[in-house]
Amino acid sequence: MSEPVKRSGRRVLLAEFRESLAMALDAITAHKLRSALTLLGILIGVFSIVIVMTAIRVLQNNIENELSQLGADTFQVDRMPGAYFGGPEGYMKFFRRRSITYDQCMAVVHEATLARSVGLEENFWAGQAVSRYEKSPPNIRLIGASPGVFPARDWEVDLGRPILPADIDSGRYVCVLGSGLAKKLFPYGVKEDDRIKLDGINYRVVGVLASKGAMFGEDQDNFAVIPITTGLNRYGGRAWRSLALLVQSRSQELYDDTVEQVRGILRRVRKVEPGDEDSFEIFSNDSMITAFKSVTLAVRAGAAAISSIALLAAGIGIMNIMLVSVTERTREIGIRRAVGARKRNILTQFIIEAVVLCEVGGLIGVGLGVAGGNIAAVLLKLPPVIPLDWVLIGLLICSAVGMIFGTYPAFKAANLDPIESLRYE
Repeated sequence: MSEPVKRSGRRVLLAEFRESLAMALDAITAHKLRSALTLLGILIGVFSIVIVMTAIRVLQNNIENELSQLGADTFQVDRMPGAYFGGPEGYMKFFRRRSITYDQCMAVVHEATLARSVGLEENFWAGQAVSRYEKSPPNIRLIGASPGVFPARDWEVDLGRPILPADIDSGRYVCVLGSGLAKKLFPYGVKEDDRIKLDGINYRVVGVLASKGAMFGEDQDNFAVIPITTGLNRYGGRAWRSLALLVQSRSQELYDDTVEQVRGILRRVRKVEPGDEDSFEIFSNDSMITAFKSVTLAVRAGAAAISSIALLAAGIGIMNIMLVSVTERTREIGIRRAVGARKRNILTQFIIEAVVLCEVGGLIGVGLGVAGGNIAAVLLKLPPVIPLDWVLIGLLICSAVGMIFGTYPAFKAANLDPIESLRYE
């Protein structure tokens, strides 16, 4: 077939499609109330799935950001998992584990040759911080840390210096402040030898961290960091308090080997028998995010199942309305056939009409769903999101519903006898 003939055929098909689309829109606007009631079912089905997926995406983006607090090529070792979504029975298994003690952590520090850095961390206290200028709210966390925690947590020092090995060795009463706490306590800026009081003890401020911003409307920078040994000397528990290890491998290629090396050291010092499961948890950003996604998967599946029922009911309604429309327009169909319209023209017209009905309902449902889902973002002071994948999926589902449930009425219309149709009153 020559190229001019092909172009001519494409133009004819395009003209037929435009004509069918125009006739479908005319038929829909001619019966506004009926069309509105018909597309309502599609609207509800698409709205229900898009609003749930949008709200989950809002929460997921921010929870993933919250879980992604570890630096690159970093993993954490703790007695408890980093994110647990099970029941109380599983939680008690973790709770009954023996603590990861300071001496066990130091064995990892000295023997983990594949690690770039190993940090020790523990939360010691929460309360009010006091400077000579201001007092903070009673929600300040006091974190004990070693120098290795700073690269592992991706903490950047904006002013001054981090915790140094000399601070650990001497158990000095020094601290590094989160930027939010520093702004509260020192509104005119932190100066050398400024001091704060935490739990009745004076600490010299040696550094301020760069801001991490807010999460769920809460400031992530409301904390102070002190040397881990200072915290243990002050609050006790060198032999029984459970500490967390933050380990950064030398490269991505050595990451898995570093994990296995640290696992082997801890199993030996904690006297875990061969064949027994680890008495500690090793997790990273990716593992915590994967665990969270597995929980939200059930919610997404439930929303999809409920929405599918609504879309099925809407599809049956569309088929019913289209059958009524075919009956009402029997004479119109006969006239079109009499003046030269083919079966495919009639079939295309009615299928397009069903698809347009579904797409109008789908577009409205998508718009309302995205707006409704982002109410969670507004209430929690989080960035709004538009889940483009689910917007596209929703519109594709609408097209599929229109084509599936509009095919039988369209087929029936296309196969009406032209003579009998012209006689229909």
